[in-house]
Amino acid sequence: MNHAQTTPASAGTTAGEAMAIPGTDPEPGSMLDLVLTSLDEDQAQEVICIPLQGKSSMADYMVIASGRSTRQVAAIAQKLAERLKQGGFGNPRVEGLPAADWVLIDAADVVVHLFRPEVRSFYNLERMWGFGDAAATAVGQA
Repeated sequence: MNHAQTTPASAGTTAGEAMAIPGTDPEPGSMLDLVLTSLDEDQAQEVICIPLQGKSSMADYMVIASGRSTRQVAAIAQKLAERLKQGGFGNPRVEGLPAADWVLIDAADVVVHLFRPEVRSFYNLERMWGFGDAAATAVGQA
């Protein structure tokens, strides 16, 4: 996955694309790289990466993504948690898996929110964390 190609944030994203702030291209083998690659492989939709440095001390990045159904959200979350553990990043805390409308994966440096589309639009975390600022750009596959 190439995270370096940018397009305007207003272009929106589909499966296989992520939105991030320029300069947040993840290091190969990093936790963020594993998270974004895993979401891409599992066809998560509208993936957004929000750098939290200077905004919050809870994590370095927040990643927000959608699945098409509760079944897909649960599968994406379970696979991501398993890949993080196998990748040597510890055992992430997973909340919300039984209902799978909104699943939180807390991997310390990266916090991942997985939603069904309707639930995501209701909570609108992107707006809450100020993602709409002018520095935001979409990052897609080459």
